[in-house]
Amino acid sequence: MNRWLLRSMTELTSRKFVSRMAGRLAKSPLSRRWIPRFAALYRIPIEEAEKPLGEYESLNDFFTRRLKPGARPVDESPDALVSPVDALVTACGKIEEGMLLKIKGQDYTLDELLHDSPRIAQYRDGYFWVLYLSPTDYHRIHAPCSGSVVESEHIPGRVYPVNDFGLTAMRRVLSRNERLVTYIRHDGGEIAVVKVGALNVSSIRYVEPRPKKLERGQELAYFEFGSTVVLLTEDDTCVPRANVRPGDKVRMGERLGSLVSADDSV
Repeated sequence: MNRWLLRSMTELTSRKFVSRMAGRLAKSPLSRRWIPRFAALYRIPIEEAEKPLGEYESLNDFFTRRLKPGARPVDESPDALVSPVDALVTACGKIEEGMLLKIKGQDYTLDELLHDSPRIAQYRDGYFWVLYLSPTDYHRIHAPCSGSVVESEHIPGRVYPVNDFGLTAMRRVLSRNERLVTYIRHDGGEIAVVKVGALNVSSIRYVEPRPKKLERGQELAYFEFGSTVVLLTEDDTCVPRANVRPGDKVRMGERLGSLVSADDSV
């Protein structure tokens, strides 16, 4: 099948109603029978799951599972910025005058990604990480640092795949897909957690009740099927970990960088 045909088929299946149909099926009690096969197919470490497989009511219930306490230790250093998810690092680096460069060969602008938010100016020379969650991964999203939620925004959009094909063959899918953005104010500045919807993701959901104050590692939201988180730091507020590179796997709670406190920046 040629690339043009694959792109055309992806365009046809990227409508929200397709994802809603997939979501209804995954939430059906009938989908329980697929859980063991799904776990085996994607080699999911079921010993980490909070409950035995037989106690999950649907495939979606299993997919959005919590883990046993202690399964994801969170870096305890006071200045740590940690990964909010288990993921593959698709891209990371310096934001250069509002541009996120070379994400699978494509450049993105903050204007597109953050939908012309008035907060864009704060991030024009910060840092970014693009974190891709495959079906194998744990799909709950946690706070990368302690702080206060100062704004949440829903940006409507499509649901293109955010896997390697989607990011390379389709045009700038991270800024065209549906997104939920959480802005978190910490002691030295602000971060943006951009949760990007994808093909067959029936929804991105915040945990309820939605927290206003967050501790590092606290649950924030979750994906229903695989997707991507783009993490952004405000200018001059973070020193990234030098040995985290595209192609690396990271776990929730693992340090991505060090935040600069208000006292350090004086």
